[in-house]
Formats: sequence, structure tokens, C-alpha cells
Amino acid sequence: MRQYDFDKITNRIGTDSYKWDSWDASMKDGKEAIALWVADMDFETAPCVKEAVLKRVEHGCFGYSYVPDSYYQSTIDWFHRRHGWQMKKEWFIYTPGVVPAVSAIIKAMTQPGDKVLMHTPAYNCFFSSIRNNGCVVEEIPVSLDDFEKHCADPKVKVFLLCNPHNPTGHVWRREEMAEMAEICHRHGVFVISDEIHCEFINPDMDIRYTPFGTVAVDENYVVCTSPSKAFNIAGLQIANMIIPDRRIHIKVNRAVNINEVCDVGPLGITALQAAYTTEGEEWLTQLNRYIYDNYNIVKRFIEDNLPKWKVYPLEGTYLMWVDVEETGMSGDELTKQILENTNVYINGGAMYGDKKCIRINLATQRARLMEALERIKEIKEYANN
Repeated sequence: MRQYDFDKITNRIGTDSYKWDSWDASMKDGKEAIALWVADMDFETAPCVKEAVLKRVEHGCFGYSYVPDSYYQSTIDWFHRRHGWQMKKEWFIYTPGVVPAVSAIIKAMTQPGDKVLMHTPAYNCFFSSIRNNGCVVEEIPVSLDDFEKHCADPKVKVFLLCNPHNPTGHVWRREEMAEMAEICHRHGVFVISDEIHCEFINPDMDIRYTPFGTVAVDENYVVCTSPSKAFNIAGLQIANMIIPDRRIHIKVNRAVNINEVCDVGPLGITALQAAYTTEGEEWLTQLNRYIYDNYNIVKRFIEDNLPKWKVYPLEGTYLMWVDVEETGMSGDELTKQILENTNVYINGGAMYGDKKCIRINLATQRARLMEALERIKEIKEYANN
């Protein structure tokens, strides 16, 4: 079996990386910049993906692209083999990304003034996707408490689910998914399930990712998927909406065209098919092990050295959610101080709807993570108050 080296440092500065180049990532006080914020990884993509894309680039022509049958079959086979969900080709609508997909679906399934229910804290683009369509955010904590009460509100037309959940890292259990599906069915609430983080599940826990499509009571839903997180190819812009109901499919397709997010490029098409193979799966298995080893190491370091930081259990995703309320600072205040004093960039929680938390991206080389933690440990007036 081929072994992959995730410790290899990749320098992304100067590559127009949003994570590394959208801020002043120069060396400060002898400290190199470390970016632990935006949710992409610092690992090169799987070799099978890189090789397929390079081969496609060598052709030299990059005109408008046709999506072949093999694209759909790759996705169908992957989700059936790994996750027990049998899709059909006619359910697909492809699009450049999950965020434009979510926005288009909301446009299709709501009217201005409708409420969209979602668990908060939440991925920041969910807020803007809802509000940009003239709808109202209806917030609920990341649990099933009062879920039916909210769904029973006649103004709630859509439930926007994040499965697994970003930023808390909660992996919804099958029974939780089934209960949410039943409640939404009972009250006629349409479900959008963003499942972009579905390939990151903690291998040390006896849990599995459950596609919403495997528990749905009816066809009043859309599931959004993409290999972009799992294979670090967000810049290639490829995603799918899975829509089993023909009437809804037509409505969403119309909204996709109104929003002009109906085209994808040749490299994204090529990359998805290369990723969704047995070679890509083995790479992904090893990557998961590396990331959750990172989580275990970082969690222990925080417990030993930053006792006022409280780490949420990371069941899924590669994004660690940490409560820093005991420091006496908000998450944004703390991350600002960390950036200014250590040259380490971490997300504050306010943008996700929780001012007392921070979000740390663990999908980077372990040496970078440990260097960042050692720097933070040294400024105890900020880290431990």
C-alpha cells in the first residue's frame, strides 16, 4: 500500500491563496506567518487527482465543457460504495460550488420574508445566502431541542442543515437525521442539506456520516455535495445538487440559471472523477487519520497549557471549535491579540454567530500546528488571562 506524506510543508504564499495571501503573511519579529483560518487544507491534493489534472492541462484547450456520463457514474459509485446511498443520474444538477448552490435553492424554494431555519453557530455564508434572498434567519442551537416547535412556525419554509456540522464538528447520528426528516415532513418544511464535509469523520469514534437522502421520508429536499473539502480542490469549483423530485429539480435548475451558476470547467470535471476512485479513497483514509491525530495532539496541548480554552469534541470536519469565554475575552478579541503577537491567524467565532468561541483549522502540517501552539502558550496574558 502506498504511504502518503502529510508532513511535507507546502509554501502557499504567493500563489494567490485566500488563506495565505489575503492578509499580510510576511515574517514579523522573526516569526513566519501561520494560517489556521480559512477552511481549506495545506496539503497537496491526492496524487491521482494531480496526475489527472496535469494530463488534462497538457491538452491545452480549455473551452466550454460537457459533463460526461462517467462524471455522474463516478459520484454515484462513490456514495453508494462509501455511504450506502444510491443516487440516480437524473437527480444531479452540477454547479461551481456548494455556496452558490445553497443560494440558488433558497431562491427557488422561498419567497422574500420567509424564514429559513438553521443551527447556530453556523457557517458564515449561510447567513448571507439567506439574507441575500430576502429571507429571515431562524436560529436554533445545535441539538434537536425545540426543533419541532420551530418547524411548526408557518413562516419557516426551509431547514438548512449542515451535515456534518461546521463549525462545531458535530456528526448527526442516523436517529437524529431520521427525526429531523420526519418533523420536516410533518410540517412541510423543505430541507437543504450541505454535506460538503461528509468525508471527514473521526476514526476514533464509533460514528458514521448519514446522507440525508438515506433517511428522508419524502422527496422534499436537496443534498449538496462536493469533493472540494475532502481533496483540497475548492479552487477547481465543482459541486453537485442531488434532487430526486422532478418538480423541485426544474425549479432549482431555473434558479441556478437565473443566478448564472450553471457552468463548470474542465479541470473540476476531471478532478472529481479522479478523486472518486479507489486510489483517491486510500489517500483520503490516510488523510483522515493524520487530521484526527492532529486533533488529539492539539486537544492534549490545550488541556495541558491553555486550561481556560474548552475544546468541543471533534466528531467530523477538520475544524476545531473552542470556547474561550473563561479568558475574559471574546473570540474575536483573542484572535486579534494572537495575530498581532504571534503571527498566527485563527478565526474568531462572531462571524459564525458565537462570540465566545474560536475556530482552528487543523488541516495543516503538524509542525506548523505545534509551532503555532507554542507561540500562543508563551503569551499567557492573552491565552489564559
